[in-house]
Amino acid sequence: MAVHHFIPEIYYNTIGSHEAVLTIKDGDTVVTTTVDAGGMDSSGQAVAERGNPMTGPFYIEGAEPGDVLVVYLDHMNPNRNWGWTSNVIAPNVLDPEFISQLPDKETIRWNVDLKQGIAQLAEPTPALSNLKVPLAPFMGCFGVAPPKYQAISTATSGEYGGNMDYRGFVAGVTAYFPVFTKGALLHVGDGHAVQGDGEIVGTGIEISLDIRFTVKLIKGKRMYWPRGESDSHIFTVGNARPLDQAVQHATTEMMRWLKDDYGLSVIEASSLLGQCVEYDLGNIFDPAYTMVCKLKKEFLP
Repeated sequence: MAVHHFIPEIYYNTIGSHEAVLTIKDGDTVVTTTVDAGGMDSSGQAVAERGNPMTGPFYIEGAEPGDVLVVYLDHMNPNRNWGWTSNVIAPNVLDPEFISQLPDKETIRWNVDLKQGIAQLAEPTPALSNLKVPLAPFMGCFGVAPPKYQAISTATSGEYGGNMDYRGFVAGVTAYFPVFTKGALLHVGDGHAVQGDGEIVGTGIEISLDIRFTVKLIKGKRMYWPRGESDSHIFTVGNARPLDQAVQHATTEMMRWLKDDYGLSVIEASSLLGQCVEYDLGNIFDPAYTMVCKLKKEFLP
């Protein structure tokens, strides 16, 4: 089990079967950086094209289609003292008659205080002069290469992961991805200092990150959609549009998990989820929406 310190030199705006930037083994750890959604690094310099440029992909030796890639999110920390967001809410989460009231879309800057762990508007209005948002860094876009040698825009998401914008993927959480191609080809990026549910202005507070992750392979285990595990919950992720289809994918994957790994019958899993399930909204801005189906570990058999 090795620790690799990787300095990115190229970035991709698609998640796909690109040439690997580094080959690692089951159990290895990678320490690296990501740029923000606009391609800016820790110094604020644009080093990649806009649109969630990815660090990677990382080739995991021994990973084959039909396996599961486990990604331990060991550490994610903003590496500069500012970030940016859009200034207006997305039209698709508003009533149509309200949309005409929206101003022109612009970018606004936030100061990020790493010592205090808060973000504040760089130029606040009087009404928001006391706004202090606690930091909760996470990667909005990460995942493995999709099936059939596709290269899919980092604007969207699917069964391979991608631009899920789920703020539950914080440090300390474990992510699980089905492997679709040899080597898995893990991509990471789209750092957020903090974000509300849904990414409803089209961004979190976009920022570059220092990250550390560790990979593990589960051979011959069938999964259909991304999964995750925190100290308190297990969860499954569905990415699709319309929103009810994303709910269906996430809930079905949770039913499979309870049935295959915990030995519950369909009736038992239904009874458990019917009274104990929780749903989180990952993203309702991008081409595919993200819904997360959660269950507290205390309810597991």
